Amino acid sequence: MKKSAKISATALIPLAMTVAMTVIAMVASTTTASAQMAGVKTNLLYWGTGTINVGVEAAVGPKTTLGVELTGNPWVFGKRELNRKIWHWSATPEIRFWSSEAFDRGFVGIHAVAGAFDAGGIEFPLGILPNLKDHRYEGWTTGVGVSYGWQWWIGPRWNLEATVGVGYLYAEYNRFACPDCREADEENKVEHYFGPTKVGLSFAYLFGSKKR
Repeated sequence: MKKSAKISATALIPLAMTVAMTVIAMVASTTTASAQMAGVKTNLLYWGTGTINVGVEAAVGPKTTLGVELTGNPWVFGKRELNRKIWHWSATPEIRFWSSEAFDRGFVGIHAVAGAFDAGGIEFPLGILPNLKDHRYEGWTTGVGVSYGWQWWIGPRWNLEATVGVGYLYAEYNRFACPDCREADEENKVEHYFGPTKVGLSFAYLFGSKKR
């Protein structure tokens, strides 16, 4: 039986950063005083691919927030024997620095990401990930990036957020010649990726001090 791609020492630093930032974000979300702002949100773009997602974020200063976004896609599309899927999970912690105040207007963020994937048999539009149509890829990834975004007040306790991020991802994976193949034809492949690392159009519900 083919072995799964294993985590190498070269990726431990960003992976450790992801774990640390996730823990910090979760602690911040549960320990900030009620007078502080906090929020929960979901990314509409991810739902367009059937990806379940939720994010939590809390203010740790007048212009600083910590948060984490969790995603997962457990579905198999169409006939199960064809194994068409974009199965994955990911955790993306982020620290944000706001231009005005927390949860208002523009921000710059620093994020980390870690996750695993098992995807194949899917044809995306615009030639995105063309090899997924005829092959399957199983592995894991981790990385870091920077982001920019903006939040608009759209109602009491409701915000609309748009964000995009770029950075570096390290991935190890096995490639399968077809989506339903059981034996990998290429093992322990390594990919160094530079480019977009996140994109979002999200609704956020805020807790704590009233926005307006």
